[in-house]
Order: sequence, then structure tokens, then C-alpha cells
Amino acid sequence: MSKIQRGLGKGVGAIFSEVPGADQLRKPVGYVNKEVVGTRGVRENTADILRIPVDMIEPNPFQPRMSFDQASLEELASSIRTLGLIQPITVRRITDNRYQIISGERRYKACRMAGFSTVPAYIRDANDQGMLEMAIVENVQRENLDPIELALSYQRLIDECSLTQDTLADRVGKKRATVANTIRLLKLPAKVQHDIKVGLLSAGHAKAILAVDDPKLQEQLCDLVIRDGMSVRELEALVRKVLVGPAAASAKSVRRQQQELPEDYRRILERVGKYFASEISLKRSPSGKGTMTIRFNSDDEVRAFVKALDEKQF
Repeated sequence: MSKIQRGLGKGVGAIFSEVPGADQLRKPVGYVNKEVVGTRGVRENTADILRIPVDMIEPNPFQPRMSFDQASLEELASSIRTLGLIQPITVRRITDNRYQIISGERRYKACRMAGFSTVPAYIRDANDQGMLEMAIVENVQRENLDPIELALSYQRLIDECSLTQDTLADRVGKKRATVANTIRLLKLPAKVQHDIKVGLLSAGHAKAILAVDDPKLQEQLCDLVIRDGMSVRELEALVRKVLVGPAAASAKSVRRQQQELPEDYRRILERVGKYFASEISLKRSPSGKGTMTIRFNSDDEVRAFVKALDEKQF
């Protein structure tokens, strides 16, 4: 915990010392509303999630990984007992009552270790990619998926149907940025994904949390939202406050860098820097070669800089 406090400073760091009560609001994702394979009348669809008895599933004989770290499996099993299995495995049907894992063998093993009798899974026809793509796209267009289900569906289309994000955006009728931002949700820790999935956290909250890179800090921000009922705007304000710590450290680094640069280089940093809120990075080798990186926070900053160039105010 002390490591986070050093980056945030005493004021903001104290906010994250404890978030009691948040875990009590969590319930595991159990896919209890999904049908069990083999139930009379259940129609298998490659776009749907079904629950398959663990004894009907066998490993992939082409699995390149020959061994699984036992300690890591036990940690995953513990997480699954608490949160449920957030991301279903993918299987293919090889007989009427036998299924073979395509992806997710580690998750499957952890589910067995956790004592699950069934495992949520996508069932796909591995020999008919076109049908798979149409089924998933149809499922996405129903618009009744939670944000994590939607992100997983997008990722499946990219991984299993070899689509680019641009092509995927055309398929589902969304902007590329919307697709990219949805897929980014899968970068969040399992606990945060769980809270999005069960409705404790909105996609807007998740987007704000993604501005922070530290997974532990992401979880703590998530807990704060759950405990205090924070709005997206309130969370965004807190995240901006959190990011002040690293930014201040960066500013000190830039000032040290300026002191080591020749006068002409320092003048460039000063003149260009006044148009941008973020710090400018300039690296120069003893031979005179180097790079300059400008980070901007909005189109307005760029427009103001270009205007200054056009009016020769630079």
C-alpha cells in the first residue's frame, strides 16, 4: 500500500487506505439463467452461452501448454469461487454428449478445482467460420448484452473470425472508437469486470477507471464507486486528482532535463509548452540527434498551437 501512497501523496493516498463493505455487495457471476446442455428443448447456438457438465468436457489434444502452475490455478479457483467465471470457455461438440475445449483450459481446470459441476461455455462449429460470425453478430445486434458480454463478443469476432477493428465496426454498425473502447474493458482486473457485468459499475465509470494504469488502484476506485455511489463525473474528478501525483513527478523530471539541455532546446520547450497542458519530452544525444514528444489533451490545444504558427506568434 505504501507504494501507491508515494505516487499519490498523503491527501489522495489516504482515500484508498480502506474501502470497507464493498465486497459485501458483490455476488458471483454464476450464469444461473443459462440452460444446461442436454436439457430437453435446448437449441445449441454458437452465439449463446450454455452450461456444460464438467464431465462432458475434454481437453484440447492440440493444447501447446503441457503443464499449468498449481499455485496460479489455486489463485484463479479462489477468484472464481468468489466472483464466478466471468469469461466463458469455448468448446466444440464432437459427439452428442462430448465437448472439446478450444480455448480456456486453464479456466476449466480452475472451475473443477473450485467444485463447479457445470462450466459456462460458447459452443462453436470449428469448421464453419462464416456461420460463427453471423451467429455472434446476430447476438451482438440484440442489444441485450452487458458491457463485458459485448466486449467478449467483439474480441471473439476479432480472434476467431480474423476481423480487424475497422471491419468489425462495419459488421456491427458501430464506430471504430466505440468498438475499441468496449474491447478495452477486458484490460480491467477480474474484480472490476465482474462489477460491470453484474451492474455495480457502469461503462462510463469503467472508462474513467481505465485512465489509471495500476490494476490495484483500479480495483480501489471501483470499490469507492460501489461504497459511496459515486457518479461518473465525481469519479472522473477523483481520477484527475489521483493523476496529479505522477504528473508532478514528471514535471520535476522535465525541469531537470531542461537544465541539462543547450539554451536553444530550452527555448523550444518553453515556447511550445505554453500551448499544451501536458509536459513535453525532449531527448538529445551528445551527437545532437534526438526526439521531441508533444502530448495534447484536446483538439483545442492543437488549434491554438497551429494558430500561433500561422500568425507567427510562436
